[in-house]
Amino acid sequence: MKKKLPIGIAKAIRRSRWLLAVLIISGQPTFAGFYNKENIAKELTIPVPISGKVTDSKGLPIPGVVVSEKETSNRTVTDENGLYKIEVSSTSAVLVFSYVGFNNQEVKAGDKKQINITLADDIRSLNDVIVVGYGTLREKEVSSAITHLGAKDLLSVGGNGALMSLQGKVAGLSVVNTATGDPNSSPSIQLRGVSSRNAGLGPLYIVDGIPGGNIDNINQNDIASIDILKGGAASAIYGTRGSNGVILITTKRGTSQTQMNYNNYFSFDLPTNNIEILSADAFIANKRGFDYGARTNWQDEITRKYAFSQRHNLSASGGNARTNYYISGDYRGAEGIDIRSSKNEYGARINVTHTPESNLYTLALNIAPRYLKSNNADYAGFKQALTLNPTQPIISPTNGNLYYYTTNGITDPYNPVEEVRTVLSGTEGKYLDWNGSFKLNIIKDWSTQLMVSQSNTSFLSFYFRPSTNTNAVASNGGRNSASRNYTNNDTKNLEWTTNYSLDINKHSFKLLGGYSYAYFNNQGLSGSNSQFPTDVFTYNNLGAGLYNLVAGQNNVGSFQNDSRLIALFGRLNYSFADEVFVSASLRREGSSKFGQDNKWGNFPAISAAWDLSQRPIIKSVKWIDNLKVRADYGLTGNQDFGNYLSLDTYTGYGYYLYNGTYYQVYGPSQNTNYDLRWETAANYNAGIDFSLFGHRLSGSINYYIRKNKDLLGNYNVPIPPNVQGTIYANVGSMQNSGIEVQISGTPIKTDNFSYEISLAGATLENKFVSFSNDTYKGQTFVDAVGLPAPGSPGTIQRLEEGRRIGSFYMLKSAGYDSFGRLLVYNKAGEIIAANTSKNEDKQYVGNGLPKFTLSLGNTFRYKNFDASVFLRGAFGYS
Repeated sequence: MKKKLPIGIAKAIRRSRWLLAVLIISGQPTFAGFYNKENIAKELTIPVPISGKVTDSKGLPIPGVVVSEKETSNRTVTDENGLYKIEVSSTSAVLVFSYVGFNNQEVKAGDKKQINITLADDIRSLNDVIVVGYGTLREKEVSSAITHLGAKDLLSVGGNGALMSLQGKVAGLSVVNTATGDPNSSPSIQLRGVSSRNAGLGPLYIVDGIPGGNIDNINQNDIASIDILKGGAASAIYGTRGSNGVILITTKRGTSQTQMNYNNYFSFDLPTNNIEILSADAFIANKRGFDYGARTNWQDEITRKYAFSQRHNLSASGGNARTNYYISGDYRGAEGIDIRSSKNEYGARINVTHTPESNLYTLALNIAPRYLKSNNADYAGFKQALTLNPTQPIISPTNGNLYYYTTNGITDPYNPVEEVRTVLSGTEGKYLDWNGSFKLNIIKDWSTQLMVSQSNTSFLSFYFRPSTNTNAVASNGGRNSASRNYTNNDTKNLEWTTNYSLDINKHSFKLLGGYSYAYFNNQGLSGSNSQFPTDVFTYNNLGAGLYNLVAGQNNVGSFQNDSRLIALFGRLNYSFADEVFVSASLRREGSSKFGQDNKWGNFPAISAAWDLSQRPIIKSVKWIDNLKVRADYGLTGNQDFGNYLSLDTYTGYGYYLYNGTYYQVYGPSQNTNYDLRWETAANYNAGIDFSLFGHRLSGSINYYIRKNKDLLGNYNVPIPPNVQGTIYANVGSMQNSGIEVQISGTPIKTDNFSYEISLAGATLENKFVSFSNDTYKGQTFVDAVGLPAPGSPGTIQRLEEGRRIGSFYMLKSAGYDSFGRLLVYNKAGEIIAANTSKNEDKQYVGNGLPKFTLSLGNTFRYKNFDASVFLRGAFGYS
């Protein structure tokens, strides 16, 4: 008699037979099992492809939503259209949809092949990921002054460079380009005011975790986010390079959804504020010079009426849950206001990431090449255009094929139109940035990562003036000339970090440790020649020139220098009940640039934050969504200056004739400072972050003080005992302070229409505290910034103890007399002729640094269309 199997087991066997048959047909053998006691059969693992779309409550697609299989490392993200594709392990798998600002949603896969999800707003979300030094934090964990910008913020303003997209977006960040009509110019970036005399003033750029990344080699469309570390506690983890703040740039990564995107940008510049000068008729009527018969507006002749710019970007991304890629290519072309200036560049970026199914490790590789060719603007030509006689012709009236030889009666006469049309001057540039990383997940909460990178930039400039140039003909008998200059800057980085996290009840700990090594190498080669037998060679055959064949002529030079940075660092992030947050870090760094006894420095930092919105009394206030107070302190350094200033260096002093033979003479090239040390900044910051009225209004307010000491700069010293008249030394101190306000809101929000407004404002107070130290005493001011002819007014700025930085110290204008002669005020306040004034008559007449900056952004959205109006201004300077 056969015994019957228990009903549960029999059903399991029948199910197993059916599954086995299916698997044999599909050619994918596996195994099925069951629990005897509970009579529950395990389902077999059959990959199930699922796709769909994720939208918000208004039906708009949400890009960047993380779609993951619950309790596995299997995940993907939605593309720009909210679409996703993923393969889950079985029909019993659970999909989790998560995104900042929305509630997480879970859905069982079942036998569905398409799952569309509508995410509901999470009105109490503070889980936005913020990139910080060597890691990330949730927004609510941040206890220092950090501003986060997403791709949408950067692309809302058109431009041909990533830096200009930051203009007016960050309170306290100054982005100024004084030559916007020149496509080859770069903006000046300063965070929270001037921080040094002669050392670098710009922030440190971190591109995909690599310090010192090349900002000029980044396509604006490739940026996923930018985080600006303003507080000293956030930037101190980068030690000597964090004194002026840190800008962390994260580029885009691929998703499992294959997609291609193309976008373009077109613009034009036009001169709108030409300096008013006498017309030719007024020039003659006022008897300002000889009448040559022509009527020439020199400014109009050397400028374009419209300077056209364009940008094109094509990108492709895709992959699967394990491997993804992002590839992009871009072209940028721009004309300048000057009729010669232009720029054309071609760039690409490849980002690849791979994580195995076990999630044991992650491999990443990023490569970004770029090539550019530019033609330089002739800045001196604009000075000529202001001073030339407007009755002089452009082309010689006696020979219509030659340019007219002009003179302004002052210095350096030449025809500016001829200069920009016949003289070749420009640069070819090549960029190559790459980095690779290997991250190992040792255990669940412990990982380590090794990252290596290289950033290489090379420039080859060219110059050629033909023999037909009228200035060349007049000055040296028609001698043509040419030159080439090559420079190469190479940076190699090695970064090792390890991270460990631990949760004990309400206590959470995140530990970071790391090592950093950076090697910098700069080298160059230059050569020039003249008297070429033909103009056909231009700058491509320097050896054909006859000038360098003359005995004693040497127009070839080269150089090379290098430096190193080595650092050990660590950080602890602690939180209690997800309400109180504390962060402490220390970086010990050594630089080859400093004196033997000062090569190493310590840079500590500490910050704390309290999420008051967790308190019952705040929770009872309905219109307060989030409220956090914070304070931080950090010590940072600055070593952004030339190499070998703490070492004895020698240079050639010419040749000495002895017994009929010339001998090269060498001597000290500088006053060596054996005690050269860090320039340091103590940074104090207190702030508040808030979100109100159902997250319709949010922002932050910061108050900061930055005290810089041991300022690096050139200082005058006597000869003898010194061999040179200046020495690079640590002298003086300065202070910056201010209030920053950053607010964004959505006053109007309907199903089809919304109005968003943003405001960023900052005050700035600064002063030079002292020029003295233990070695250099008694000096209370330094005059700086000299102006050239015409007029030769000398220096126009003065740095003085107790006064604001950026003050103009010069002769104060009193207008002009009936003969057109310039009048000024003397020391006693009397009006005198400018040519009779003395240096003692100079006085403070204004300041070029604003006391207050403000920007206002307005964005109107209707369905899939949007329009933006952006205003910015600077106030309180004269």
